[in-house]
Amino acid sequence: MPYISLEEHLPGVTGLLEFNRHTAEPLRELTQLLLRGPSSLTEAEREWIATLVSYKNNCVYCATSHTAAADAFLGEHETTQKIKEDYNRAPISDKMKALLTIASQVQESGKSVTAEAVNRAKQLGATDLEIHDTVLIAALFCLYNRYVDGLNTIAPTDPRYYAEMAERLKTKGYYRPAQGYDHLKNK
Repeated sequence: MPYISLEEHLPGVTGLLEFNRHTAEPLRELTQLLLRGPSSLTEAEREWIATLVSYKNNCVYCATSHTAAADAFLGEHETTQKIKEDYNRAPISDKMKALLTIASQVQESGKSVTAEAVNRAKQLGATDLEIHDTVLIAALFCLYNRYVDGLNTIAPTDPRYYAEMAERLKTKGYYRPAQGYDHLKNK
């Protein structure tokens, strides 16, 4: 049960963002820019960063949500699962593995990021902007993970919830739907 009064039909971060739409707007804007804005990293690659950080932070709601979003972009479920199990053995580029190393270091602490990890990413073709965005996405999802779990929000157990959310995130992004979320009350 959440520690504050949230709408029952809005689990996880969605309920929190609806609870205070003044703070939600800049968070949504930043998330949209980082995960859906122009980038040399694909949407799936950026979702992998959010997934891995959330998974390492044991945030069930966020890890499941962003796994579903990455899978929606990929059209398959195996790659993201392998990233969570051991990204260094996953079927992804060496550059992405290096960026996920940086994201993992950010998840531990900003001070855990090493010059060696950054240099390795650069040697494998990562640009300064990709490294910057990796660190910022990882830091943002540490915030989201602590926000969701710190207020004890609900993480649905029905995989259909996450599949529907993933489709919304894929097609509409991270902005609040114009019609709000009342349509979810009956689900």
